[in-house]
Amino acid sequence: MGRVSDPTPTADVLVTLPDAEWLDLVQPLPDGVRARVWDVSSDPREALGEDADQVRAVVLPYGSPATALASLADLPRLQLVQALSAGVDSLVGAVPPGTPLANGAGVHDASTGELAVALALASLRGIDEAVRDAEQARWRPSRRRTLADRRVLLLGTGGIGGAVAARLRPFEVDLVRVASRARTDADGVVHGVEELPALLPGAEVVVLALPLTGATRGIVDAAFLAAMPDRALLVNVGRGALVDTGALLAELRRGRLTAALDVVDPEPLPADHPLWGAPGLLLTPHVGGDTTAMRPRAVALLRAQLERLRDGQEPANLVG
Repeated sequence: MGRVSDPTPTADVLVTLPDAEWLDLVQPLPDGVRARVWDVSSDPREALGEDADQVRAVVLPYGSPATALASLADLPRLQLVQALSAGVDSLVGAVPPGTPLANGAGVHDASTGELAVALALASLRGIDEAVRDAEQARWRPSRRRTLADRRVLLLGTGGIGGAVAARLRPFEVDLVRVASRARTDADGVVHGVEELPALLPGAEVVVLALPLTGATRGIVDAAFLAAMPDRALLVNVGRGALVDTGALLAELRRGRLTAALDVVDPEPLPADHPLWGAPGLLLTPHVGGDTTAMRPRAVALLRAQLERLRDGQEPANLVG
């Protein structure tokens, strides 16, 4: 795994944190660990001086662009690049060769699971429409569908998918889970992705909680959407590129499907993009993970990672 660990652990592990707030949050640091603030956007030697030669781990700012990672090549002892996001598809390949990259798996599960349910509820119950009516002082009661009694097809059984499933069950849904391969786990049957053509026609709500990989990019294409029944709702809290945006727009404009999206392709959405104002669409600006629940979970992960690095152990959540 390249520079995962030194043969003999040292008592002096230097980590950089993206800002003073994160430096304060991780206190007290584990024994044998010290920290500096560096947001990776500046020259490390200008920001850290001689400490640039001692940095063993870098914690990236949340949402850090891959272009900012070029500066990491100037850290000769770097053993770990720690992202705070669960998805690191844009960062893989941008870290220096041989330097492990770890994601923030587990950090966003509660937040994103909560938002997936919130988006489904808001769309089904017409809360977005009620907000717009309130701005115009319009009183328009109508009978809406509930989340209860809906057949929900959930794509993804990882940390976020598991969190979505746990939060959906109390709503009295008929939950059908799908993953890359069919199996049975502690929660019951998991269908394989090859079963989607048979499962989609009965799915009133489809929730995407998948990572973006070569196999999942564009998985929701025109054929996928066409197989969904009339009035079905698509909820995406995974990655925007899971969905063919043009194909989804076509279905929204026809009024056949509705969607609630926290992630889109591209991001950020340009001001002139046709998704803005699309009929039947509820849109939030990729806020699934960035909540008050994120930070305590991220702090626990960071402290555990630093202890592993100090002790010469392989870090958790390695990707790539």
